Amino acid sequence: MLTDAVTYLKNSDDVWKTSIIGGVLLLFGFLLIPLFIVWGYILRVLDRTAHGDDDAPVFEDWGELTVDGAKAFVVLLAYSLVPVVVGSVLIGSVWLATGDSPGSATAAGTIFGGLVTLVLFVAVAYVTPAALAHVASERRIGAGFEFETLRPVLSSGTYAARWLLALGIVLVGSFVGGLLNVVPFLGAVLGAIVGFYALVAAYYVIGHAWGDLHVVAVDDRDDDRSSERAAV
Repeated sequence: MLTDAVTYLKNSDDVWKTSIIGGVLLLFGFLLIPLFIVWGYILRVLDRTAHGDDDAPVFEDWGELTVDGAKAFVVLLAYSLVPVVVGSVLIGSVWLATGDSPGSATAAGTIFGGLVTLVLFVAVAYVTPAALAHVASERRIGAGFEFETLRPVLSSGTYAARWLLALGIVLVGSFVGGLLNVVPFLGAVLGAIVGFYALVAAYYVIGHAWGDLHVVAVDDRDDDRSSERAAV
């Protein structure tokens, strides 16, 4: 799976064009619209790989990419707000309770709030790839929050293993990109290209995981219904 993920974009006829466009868009992601386009592309990767199509998409139909990417961004933003809000409430409550006399209780409460926030960030990082995969398949923002559909996938050991692999790919890509950033200007561009390439490879892994596990879940339900009808 790792080799397939790393060579997914490399085996494309438009590998350089796609990688450069994706890297430049990621570099200017602070403008939001370029970031939407990148996430629209990622949704296409998820949709294709979930259906067993290992031909990497290209950057085309920019309007559709932007709209789809905006949907993905809304899902990502909604999930990321959970640890931020919960952590802020917990830590803020501790400081309000202690007032002007902070002490060991304040320190302990702050540490506890920080740990809860960290755990929630990890949980969000675990859930959001599957949520985006469901958005890619349904083309609806609400699909990212349909936990009855997401739960069987998220509780699977296969998804957990693939998620760890995808996380490793992103971390390595971020590390390499960080090393390249020491080169003035060109390093930032090359780092962004590497980051985009790693992101695509990571979501290749997630797309295949979603396709395998979601289909299994549907088939199991169909088999159960067939058995019930046969028994009757």
